[in-house]
Amino acid sequence: MANKKVHRIKTISEFHKFRDLPKPEHPLISVINVETAKHLHSDEPVNLLLDFYMIALKRNLNEKGTVRLKYGQQQYDFDEGTMSFMAPNQLFSIALDKEEKELKQSGWVLLIHPDFIWNTSLAKSIKQYDFFNYAVNEALFLSEKEEVIITGIIRDIQQEYHSNIDDHSQNVIIAQIELLLTYAERFYHRQFNTRKIGNHQILSRLDNLLTDYFNSDDLIQKGLPTVQSISENLNVSVSYLSRVLKRLTGQSTQQHIHDKLIEKAKEKLSTTDLSVSEIAYELGFEHPQSFSKLFKAKTKLLPLEFRQSFN
Repeated sequence: MANKKVHRIKTISEFHKFRDLPKPEHPLISVINVETAKHLHSDEPVNLLLDFYMIALKRNLNEKGTVRLKYGQQQYDFDEGTMSFMAPNQLFSIALDKEEKELKQSGWVLLIHPDFIWNTSLAKSIKQYDFFNYAVNEALFLSEKEEVIITGIIRDIQQEYHSNIDDHSQNVIIAQIELLLTYAERFYHRQFNTRKIGNHQILSRLDNLLTDYFNSDDLIQKGLPTVQSISENLNVSVSYLSRVLKRLTGQSTQQHIHDKLIEKAKEKLSTTDLSVSEIAYELGFEHPQSFSKLFKAKTKLLPLEFRQSFN
């Protein structure tokens, strides 16, 4: 049961102590060379909840690929050369398979306490980056050229807070973090474009999932599927699924759900004698008026008007 314990770390200083690192040179921001951090052993899986942002680039974690990172309820093999982003209060755990004696890792970790960016432009803009809500299997895979760019920015950040702190230090570091996030956004766009096959597989799985759902009794028993439940069934985060669909189709996940609903409604209106109220009930609506309103918004016709068009 001890392995289930969650370690909440409130400050960057606490994190340094937890990983047997020297005290941070700045209490609110730190760049850590992961090779210098305490090695994780197979008998000490760790569940962490951080009160600050963590951006990490880790490579060559393990020759046998036995390092596993758990984010939420999903567990993934941690591939080489991946960049991940975590916002405060996101639970994750890292553990080593029993066959391995210790975790070998390289790369860096950037820790940013929310107090460091408080009352700055970054405090608002950082919440607009969807990738802070992505799961581990949606990490950013950098090319060698991209890694050089990102690592260069990290070195600049580290060098700035190593220097004598003055009135301009915070603004300079904030600008460097914003540049880092802007590049990450660009590289994620590249990843979406170069991994179209995988993205199309998500779209195909979504269509199959919705078709099965709308052909089952789940609509009557559970109502319309939620974006959250769809994302969980596809093993991707809500924000990641939305971004994939927007780039592939221009529509949100909710719009896809509604499109599948209207498709099913048209089928029932044109092939059965069920009343509009009965169809609304079978499609998971408590109130027929809500169904009629959505149907008209999507088709420009009321359900009965659509049915009459077949007569």
